[in-house]
Amino acid sequence: MAQQALPEREARLGKPLGTAGKEGAREALRWKGGRGTGREVSGVALLLPGGGSTGVRRPSPVAALAVRPLAVRLAKAGRPEGLTAHVVRYRCHGWNGAAAHPARDADWALEEVVRRYGDVPVCLVGTGMGARAALHAAGHPAVNSVLAIAPWLPDPHQDSEQPDPVKQLIGRQVLLVHGTNDERTDPDLSYRYAERAKKVNRDICRFEVHSDGHSLHQHRAEVLSLATDFVLGSLFARGYARPVKDALAAPPPLGLRMPLAAGFGASLRQ
Repeated sequence: MAQQALPEREARLGKPLGTAGKEGAREALRWKGGRGTGREVSGVALLLPGGGSTGVRRPSPVAALAVRPLAVRLAKAGRPEGLTAHVVRYRCHGWNGAAAHPARDADWALEEVVRRYGDVPVCLVGTGMGARAALHAAGHPAVNSVLAIAPWLPDPHQDSEQPDPVKQLIGRQVLLVHGTNDERTDPDLSYRYAERAKKVNRDICRFEVHSDGHSLHQHRAEVLSLATDFVLGSLFARGYARPVKDALAAPPPLGLRMPLAAGFGASLRQ
């Protein structure tokens, strides 16, 4: 069946959260010399929501709303360092095979971040299909790090696709996190992807959330703490919590099957 043409529409960045703040949201949209005129932005977290395998209709707002709590948490935690977070609004709902529309939208969003804020480091934070888009877009010069949560990755044996590339991850800090009981996106595929990526980039680790599903609701507090620790640590050199440092240093398979302990975040630096 011929692939449907994508309707003419543009990707968008959601309103800035964090350094721009509630009181500065409108001010942050006024640019001078490519930078905002509000408080200085020193780093950006770019949130990439989930979606579907196919579909050219406009995405439901539910996907963007699902990642907003994480965006708000990151923005609040990173406010002292000058972190701003944006949620990307895709042009369409689906990945759509070789078109990889969300990955292309992520590339556009990165160019827009550079236009708005100048030369600041960016962490791509994706969930599901958005995690795949984040991994694809990691080669952009502005990207410092990638956080892939429950990534949807192809199975070359079933999808008649080539394995997703990994060379674009060289020089980036990368963390994948996946629930072991995920029935929507296969955790084994994310392990295999991380295993290939580790061969070209040692700065990659992967955490497993035992007994949790795709939405990671059962261990939500721990996942949010892990995400916050990684994003701020990678963007601002805060230093990672001990479990993250250990996972990055450990060889496969240990560093790619690191269990996310219950209570992670309650005493990160102890």
